Amino acid sequence: MLLFGLGDLIYKRGAAAGAPAHHFLMVQSWLFAPSVLAYAYFTGTLRFVPGSAWGALAGFFILIGFYNFARSLASGSISINAPVFRLSFVLTAALAVALLGEPLTAYKVAGIALALAAAWLLLGAPAGEAKRESRESLARVLVATVAVGLGNFVYTLGLRAGATPGSLIVIQAAVVVTLATSFVAVKDRRIAPSGAVLRYAPMAAVVLALAFAFMVEAMARGEASIAVPIAQMGFVVTAVLGFLFLREGFTARKGVGIAVAAAALACLAHG
Repeated sequence: MLLFGLGDLIYKRGAAAGAPAHHFLMVQSWLFAPSVLAYAYFTGTLRFVPGSAWGALAGFFILIGFYNFARSLASGSISINAPVFRLSFVLTAALAVALLGEPLTAYKVAGIALALAAAWLLLGAPAGEAKRESRESLARVLVATVAVGLGNFVYTLGLRAGATPGSLIVIQAAVVVTLATSFVAVKDRRIAPSGAVLRYAPMAAVVLALAFAFMVEAMARGEASIAVPIAQMGFVVTAVLGFLFLREGFTARKGVGIAVAAAALACLAHG
């Protein structure tokens, strides 16, 4: 949760600096791949089995999700798109309960409901800003939300097939770095990332490499319908860091949002 929150903040700063989405994802993948490879090696989880192949499908969905999220920020508001993007945990939890038989408890329902309320309170935009949101931006963030929700669910399929967390994210990284670099080469006919990309994408790579690794490790030890919603509540961290370091205004609404988020975490932790 902490690392995904930091990642969202870096994406926010990169978009504000004018980093093109496809270049950002490409450079991020260049450092993401060796980072997760090192993690898997040093944690002793670099063991491949047939179930590890699910990591390739997860990588495909994750790339689609994060590319469209980054593109949505070019013409859309972070205060609208970030909470919509993080709704992906609802899809992941619903699929885990419906298809994998994970129990649906009152605490899970309450935790997910409170997390949704906290997202709206902390990052919700005024009505006027919402009206200015472009259709393209909203369409892209909706695609991103569904894609990441599916990608996170695919991790569970891989884990249940005997894959280690390290093998899943290493194969995911191999797919992402190949597709992201190929896309830039075909689209631009050259590979020349901008200064804004080189400034922010490497930081995002390291932070998100650890975020994905820890989330999948948590899923291997518990239920996806608990681990993924908690991890995706990183928007709370983004909001708090915005108050502390970016001088974003602190309002009563945001204070209530933080309190509601704490209640959501308590419910989800109870399970």
